Amino acid sequence: MAASFDDRRSEELNLTGVTGTNGKTTIVTLLHNTFRSLGYKTGLISTIVNKIDNKEVKATHTTPDAVSINALLRQMADAGCDYAFMEVSSHAVVQKRIAGLKFTGGVFTNLTHDHLDYHKTFREYLNAKKSFFDTLPKSAFALTNIDDKNGAVMLQNCAARKKSYALKNMADFKGKILENSFEGLHMTINNREIYSLLTGTFNAYNLLAVYATASLSGIPDEEILIELSKLTGAPGRFEVLKSGSGITAIVDYAHTPDALKNVLETINEVRSGKGKVITVTGAGGDRDKTKRPEMAHIASVLSDKLILTSDNPRNEDPEKILEDMKAGVDITRRKNMLVITDRKEAIKTAVMLAEPGDIVLVAGKGHENYQEIKGVRHHFDDREVIMEIFKNM
Repeated sequence: MAASFDDRRSEELNLTGVTGTNGKTTIVTLLHNTFRSLGYKTGLISTIVNKIDNKEVKATHTTPDAVSINALLRQMADAGCDYAFMEVSSHAVVQKRIAGLKFTGGVFTNLTHDHLDYHKTFREYLNAKKSFFDTLPKSAFALTNIDDKNGAVMLQNCAARKKSYALKNMADFKGKILENSFEGLHMTINNREIYSLLTGTFNAYNLLAVYATASLSGIPDEEILIELSKLTGAPGRFEVLKSGSGITAIVDYAHTPDALKNVLETINEVRSGKGKVITVTGAGGDRDKTKRPEMAHIASVLSDKLILTSDNPRNEDPEKILEDMKAGVDITRRKNMLVITDRKEAIKTAVMLAEPGDIVLVAGKGHENYQEIKGVRHHFDDREVIMEIFKNM
């Protein structure tokens, strides 16, 4: 039973930052929802939306500029928020958007191929993430995914209390998946069973991070487990939509090779060989070009059919982006590949190709409700498109 706000007021705003390539948005969203459900006034700074307890403030960046961050935190403090959870992007660290902030905790999810258009090398990208942990005070906690090979690196030179979570290795917060289906996860955390509405190994890691963060913040384990069992995912993160005819569509923000691989491996694991997997994906313009062929290769290997389409081309020619992607698909697999530049037509084609029991993955844009072309954002929501097609089937 969660206590009242008055019972649970803390003397200051406890700020936890979450960094890594994948999982940031889901983790901060789950943390915000968990702590609010427990009776705390809670702030959120994320890619999707910023929140001052239950009041929404439009988000423009994963991590806002320094002035905006401080203004948001001031509003949270004035509103009586006890906790705040924010995504910490590598851009924000390098550009000193978080300079001067006092964090009570830092969380590392994983590190994979992303943002090399900005950081130029993987080492520089890693160093940007690591420098966040280097600046955590002794009074804070530093929580890292020790299954990621860069997890231990984050804790080098870190003065904060070092804690870890993992599914594979020994850790302070150890998880084990017992059952994984489209209906959810059955797993253990430190030998305590939990049933979750979330699906997939990556969500098992997300749940571990949320559990560990709440525990390190002083929340009793029993209360945390109860709240975790109620959680639903962040919008556009492995969001499952079903047609009346038995077709399952999954909308996910996966826009890096590793994220796409994780989502497709999860789908293949859960489906257990039943039904085809049809993937619709693209790559953003004016971003790291080296990941384009790699993403297409991964999608072609892990899908029965692949449709390459436009994402947010921004100032690039979408046809050129698709040519870059096609280069990653082996000749032998191209017979199962289509290239349809118009994203709506690509999604419609995928659904029309699907039969009852099949899974259609629409990846890359997730929660976004726009498509950016030549500097103009046009309304476009993958979820709306899918539901419209399902309705008219």
